[in-house]
Amino acid sequence: MTDLQGTTEALVSVRNLTRTFDVKGGQFGQLRSQVHALQDVSFDVFPGETLSIVGESGSGRSTLGMSLLQLTHPTSGSVWYRGKDIIKNTAAENRAMRRHLQIVFQDPFSTLNPRATVGSAIALPLLHHGLATRETVRDRVHAILSDVGLGPLFENRYPYELSGGQAQWAAIGRPIACEPEFIVSDEAISALDVSVQAQIINLLVDLQEKRGLTYLFIAHDLSVVRHISDRGAVMKAGRIVEIDVPQRLFTNPQDAYTRALIAATPVFEDRRSR
Repeated sequence: MTDLQGTTEALVSVRNLTRTFDVKGGQFGQLRSQVHALQDVSFDVFPGETLSIVGESGSGRSTLGMSLLQLTHPTSGSVWYRGKDIIKNTAAENRAMRRHLQIVFQDPFSTLNPRATVGSAIALPLLHHGLATRETVRDRVHAILSDVGLGPLFENRYPYELSGGQAQWAAIGRPIACEPEFIVSDEAISALDVSVQAQIINLLVDLQEKRGLTYLFIAHDLSVVRHISDRGAVMKAGRIVEIDVPQRLFTNPQDAYTRALIAATPVFEDRRSR
């Protein structure tokens, strides 16, 4: 990916992004303090790559992903998508933009409407963005369900009828239906069993190759990051302290916090070899 960075224009560019939250209290709601969730964050994401964001809980990873999609509004800075600063978008421009920039959340059951079938959940963005008609939408839904590993038989199932892994597959189907270029995966595998995590990762890789997707992959499992990433960025207290390709990031980290994260990763000893 290093060569690509030198010859290809970034799909998404973040410059000096800052997000603060006011902490109020007292009888009259006075401003007590400010929490700096993001502090002067800058990086690029190039077409077709997976940039992973790692760090401990509270480091600002999810706020970063939400800010990129304008689901929370940054305090300052800019987010450029295909040469346009989308922070300056109008509400109408944001609605049009979100077809191309999508997100997969950690909890699929909070993403899916419990009163809507899986097929309805996927059909909605297809119809909303004019990607299918009433006559063609069912065939498109079946194709997407097959692409995410569920199949047409799941069209009429409700979220409560799904396992955690099946629900996450369905939740991935919704943004895929929009035919996006860029997807933020916000801890999309952390709540799943290890075997299901592997299946979701393989699905994301397959979809990336098939559809030319670009990922911002937010995670805390360093082994997963090492496997799926073209580059990894380490966040601490709202700042990116280091960004590099996995080979160098894990074998020769430059920042003390990165070294501490790697050192804290559990290593399981196979005692059967004794």
